[in-house]
This record gives sequence, structure tokens and C-alpha cells, in this order.
Amino acid sequence: MHVEHVTVVVDDYDQAIAFYVDVLGFELVEDSTATTTDGRAKRWVIVRPPEAQTGLLLAQADGDEQRAAVGRQFAGRVGLFLRVDDFDAAHTRLRLASVTIIGEPRSEAYGRVLVFRDVAGNHWDLLGPPD
Repeated sequence: MHVEHVTVVVDDYDQAIAFYVDVLGFELVEDSTATTTDGRAKRWVIVRPPEAQTGLLLAQADGDEQRAAVGRQFAGRVGLFLRVDDFDAAHTRLRLASVTIIGEPRSEAYGRVLVFRDVAGNHWDLLGPPD
């Protein structure tokens, strides 16, 4: 058993794909046409880190309630965690892409960590091996 997908509500499919694929290095697993429950066109977009089982379903906000949730899916808390083998390389990649980084990297018992915002404004922890 495993979690297949986690939904991240975004403003724009293409901007989100560019962020996750080009900045974070995720793979675009699927980008296909679909329809909403009331028959309107939408896309089914899945991205995930290389070799991962769990993917992110990128869902473009539809309606006022969903637009209000963009960037606030976790009420301002860190809600997503990206574990990497090379913390320094990932940190550099984020800085070069002008990703918003909150604070400085720090060392915790579970590894090196820094908080960053994704394209929608959600807070993530970038996690690396301990020093």
C-alpha cells in the first residue's frame, strides 16, 4: 500500500509544470485532457520525483473557494517535504531559479533543512542528509 497522489491546487497548469519539472527536477508523468464532473474541460497532470511512487496531481483552481486555497493548502505551515541526496546542489538550484527561500539552511537531528515556497506559494521543507 502507498499514497498514489497528493493534490496541489495551482493557478496555472503550465507554470506549475515548469516549476516542478524545470526547477525541482520532477518528471512529468502525465498531462492529458479530462473533464470535470459537470462536463467542462480540464487536464489531468501528474508530476513526481524520479523513481518515486507518490506523485503530485496538479489541479488548476476552479472557482472562488479553490482559488482562495492556492498557496494556503496547509494554512501557512510546511505541508510538503522533499528529501534529496545532495542538499547543496538542490539549494543552489533553488537559488538560481529565484525560488523564495525562507530563512537560512539549518541542521536538525533528521538532516539539513530549509523552507521554500513552490510556484503556488505553499511551504516545503527541502531535506538533506545530516551534516
